[in-house]
Amino acid sequence: MTLVLARVGIAAIALNGFLLFFASKITHSKSLWLGFAGMGILNNIIPFGLIFYGQLEIGAGLAAIINAMTPIWTLLIAHWTTGDEKLSRNKIIGIVLGFAGVALLIGVDALTGLQSSLIAQLAVLGATISYGCASVFGRRFYQVPAIETARGQLTMSTLLMIPIAAYADRFWTLPFPSPPVFWSILGLAVICTAFAYILFFRILARAGAVNIALVTFLVPISAVLLGNWVLGEVLTPNQLAGMGLILFGLLVVDGRLFTWARR
Repeated sequence: MTLVLARVGIAAIALNGFLLFFASKITHSKSLWLGFAGMGILNNIIPFGLIFYGQLEIGAGLAAIINAMTPIWTLLIAHWTTGDEKLSRNKIIGIVLGFAGVALLIGVDALTGLQSSLIAQLAVLGATISYGCASVFGRRFYQVPAIETARGQLTMSTLLMIPIAAYADRFWTLPFPSPPVFWSILGLAVICTAFAYILFFRILARAGAVNIALVTFLVPISAVLLGNWVLGEVLTPNQLAGMGLILFGLLVVDGRLFTWARR
């Protein structure tokens, strides 16, 4: 819980500090901040907490495969709750292909973790459902600038996480992290949270809940490529095939593949 607080808290400080230099044109009404609180619960507090908890018991590979169910839940939730993001053949086929690509890219070895804690696996699965709800819930902020929505969500997440982390961890009694851990948390908060959520809400406003959820399929691709470029890890045929399957699935969901074929 302390790691969740550090992630959202540092990100909130970064965005609030940045926006001090720019006059906000948004009237922050009570209802808007309540919406930010709801978004923070669905998109930060619940999924971050459940994933961090789950990964105490299961490996990153299995967690990534379970996390790839996010677009599936988003598709179902959007179909049930919206009028313009209904189930379609393209979306179903594309998401199935993408999920299969993630499993192929990460490899069957990750599935050996299925014998580990069931509660840990259900925790990560619960995080994907929460992400799906958040993608649909976030549609209401389409008229709010992305950076304002990101700032509001992370600020409310921080305020809500302070008592949770205080009760769960008594974080003021914990030792200060070592330099490598500190810089990792800082990178996670500023780059992978503050900056990433600005992109997230901008794409959500333009492309919709289902399309923004498809980014989950690209996470393992970026991880594998960075492992190759930065750590010198060797790309395997299975990983290349998995990447190709994921990209093919995204094209199917987008519909351009069939448009090109018809032309």
